[in-house]
Amino acid sequence: MRTTQELFSLQGKTALVTGGSRGLGLQMALALGEQGAKIVVSARKQADLDEAVAYLSQHGISAHAIAADLSQDEQAAQLVDDAIAHLGHIDILINNAGASWGAPAEDHPVDAWDKVMDLNIRSIFVVSQLVGKRSMIPRGYGRIINIASIAGLAGNPPGTMQTIAYNTSKGALVNFTRTLAGEWGRHGITVNALAPGFFPSKMTKGLLSQMGDQLTAHAPLNRLGDDEDLKGAAVLFASDAGKHITGQILAVDGGVSAV
Repeated sequence: MRTTQELFSLQGKTALVTGGSRGLGLQMALALGEQGAKIVVSARKQADLDEAVAYLSQHGISAHAIAADLSQDEQAAQLVDDAIAHLGHIDILINNAGASWGAPAEDHPVDAWDKVMDLNIRSIFVVSQLVGKRSMIPRGYGRIINIASIAGLAGNPPGTMQTIAYNTSKGALVNFTRTLAGEWGRHGITVNALAPGFFPSKMTKGLLSQMGDQLTAHAPLNRLGDDEDLKGAAVLFASDAGKHITGQILAVDGGVSAV
């Protein structure tokens, strides 16, 4: 029987983290690296990735960066090929790349709807399918962690966000997670989702500047997420500590979705 420390260890494991150059993606890449995983981070902008690799290096983590626009199928395929070439195989996939768009539903641009859907759900299907077929299914092992949102669990309160495409995409990701877990469990692959609440990030900067106090007051814990609040949950789903957990959506939101 392994100890708790051994169950949570990621020594010898490999991980690809999309949207890993900053914010929640970088936080989770750091968490996996701290537990011993070998890391590849991906994002669109090489400059952001260079900063992320330098940040991880400062924390004693050796990481490799691959720039890719995952809304483009050929770049998604190249990312998976390059990540496997660098890592040898992919044990852990964190699907974190995403986009949002704010507009009233009656005026929401259709091309913006398509942009959000393409990145937030279509690209996750494409990348997961590629990683599954090329690495996880043949090896009979894998951990897939999809980054959903509490916005995918409910609508927006009146007078707050107007993000119908984002909410819809994250709702789709919730059921994508459950469905893929059902199909790929026989291959030794777990598929789970984290549903963060409000964390300070580039995506939420404008909203928090306007409504930060209101959002904090609405949370039972009376706080927003910080730069370590996803780390433990990510390691649980990525490690053997979570080997009997699949098809689950864990809200990390200070209790917002519970009330």
